[in-house]
Amino acid sequence: MNQQALSAFIWSVADLLRGDYKQSEYGKVILPFTVLRRLDCVLEPTKAAVLAEFKEKTAQGLNPEPFLRRKSGLNFYNMSAMDMPKLMGDSDNIRVNLESYINSFSPEVRDIFESFDFLNQIVKLDKNGLLYQVVEKFVGIDLHPERVDNHQMGLAFEDLIRRFAEISNETAGEHFTPREVIQLMVNLIFNEDDDILANPGVVRTIYDPTAGTGGMLSTAQEYLGEHNPDARLTVHGQELNPESYAICKADMLIKGQDVSNIVFGNTLSDDGHPAKKFDYMLSNPPFGVEWKKVQKEVKREHEQEGENGRFGPGLPRVSDGSMLFLMHLMAKMRPAEDGGSRFGIVLNGSPLFTGSAGSGESEIRKYVLENDLLEAIIGLPTDMFYNTGISTYIWIVCNHKPAHRKGKLQLIDASGMWGKMRKSLGSKRKFLTDDHIGTITKLFGEFKEAEQDGKPISRIFDNEAFGYQTITVERPQRDENGEITLAVRGKAKRKPVPDTSLRDTENVPLTEDIEDYFKREVLPHVPDAWIDKDKTKVGYEIPFNRHFYVFQPPRPLEEIDQELEGVIGNIQKMLGEVMG
Repeated sequence: MNQQALSAFIWSVADLLRGDYKQSEYGKVILPFTVLRRLDCVLEPTKAAVLAEFKEKTAQGLNPEPFLRRKSGLNFYNMSAMDMPKLMGDSDNIRVNLESYINSFSPEVRDIFESFDFLNQIVKLDKNGLLYQVVEKFVGIDLHPERVDNHQMGLAFEDLIRRFAEISNETAGEHFTPREVIQLMVNLIFNEDDDILANPGVVRTIYDPTAGTGGMLSTAQEYLGEHNPDARLTVHGQELNPESYAICKADMLIKGQDVSNIVFGNTLSDDGHPAKKFDYMLSNPPFGVEWKKVQKEVKREHEQEGENGRFGPGLPRVSDGSMLFLMHLMAKMRPAEDGGSRFGIVLNGSPLFTGSAGSGESEIRKYVLENDLLEAIIGLPTDMFYNTGISTYIWIVCNHKPAHRKGKLQLIDASGMWGKMRKSLGSKRKFLTDDHIGTITKLFGEFKEAEQDGKPISRIFDNEAFGYQTITVERPQRDENGEITLAVRGKAKRKPVPDTSLRDTENVPLTEDIEDYFKREVLPHVPDAWIDKDKTKVGYEIPFNRHFYVFQPPRPLEEIDQELEGVIGNIQKMLGEVMG
């Protein structure tokens, strides 16, 4: 059963809820029951052995917990003699038995169901006479790992989250990222480390501060498992949405990960991994979402901790907090002398150019480029995400660039690489094929300029090419006779008084000398102008699309005239036919 068929089957439970639940509330029932049934199926093969071990160790007066984990072969267990099929044998006591069954799980699993607020939903279902029917429905779903592997299960969770987000008018992109985009990001961050990752017994850490349902972490695990079965990837994450957090934690639990590394809460205001650094990181923060709710905490860290905190380089405007996540990830990078880090983050177009010199956004770009942290930016096709059709970009950031990449930034235009989906999923109408992912990965790995169909798709620049100095051009104030007004006091005494109404600015590339630029571009037009050097600011922007623009000359006028004559002729002919 594929994930779409599976999620459609699970979705049929909604028919039972209609009338007693609002559509926006369906997920509060279906998601935790799906997790419960999955855990129930996973534990089934060792159920008898775990119960026997529990009885024996309890009789001996020992703490049974470590023994039960060993018997289950997993990082969790259940001490109840019940399971979901057995619940059906006692319809009169199904609520009590179900609550007892849930409370018999190990602590990390109980935390998952607490995040779902599941016990309150059980009470509501029971009061509405629906509990037995819902349990019966889920007992009929076969979610054993032999039937539905972890990858399929993850995709099913994501499909369900998308559906619930859409009917609730929530932002689906806050919960998960399309798998092919994740696959590309994983390929890019691991690409240059394939030799290292192939070493027997290698252990690496990966972190996602906007973990959602855990799709990025799962895909990274799968990649490493395929390339080196002996390698171990320790995953860490943090998630704000309770349902997504619960699903992510459940998924990691089933896969044998330490679920204490998955933390609930707001990453920006309450860092769940304050003292940790990571080898690899991935993130798809929400686009264009304001950070007003955490403004107080973020500003305090920026002002009090400065460069020692996460937000030292600067603060973006309150209307878009995506660059805060960029800085958060940079603060989590393992020092270069300890092996360094590489991460990928999905951003919209705004962080490339928003903000003039001296603004928070520009200062952040300045920090990234002047510290030579940015390896590549990949422009993706539009209509790639479930909640938005805007242009998106993957930033690859690294603090241990190989020698041939030092001081350089690679731009890859993959906006034309896409396949059309047979059926749209929200705003998602396009997807990356395996060939597209392979092509982009190869372009990144080869680190060469390249063209496709006569158009550039990979370009390489010095970091300095994206910097500029904003100079303030002043012109003198003049009296009614046209004479220049001079200052009479202070440091500017006997110097021309600037006319603020004539004040202007010019952006001079860092690669150019300011004086030469001024003499060439300004003085020929306004000979009385001068530069106020105290107001000069350094800024950075990355005009991605401009670097891939290819001039298309207009068609010859003769060709256009000929086409117009043909159109006019056709119109006259049709009018003649109408007029008879």
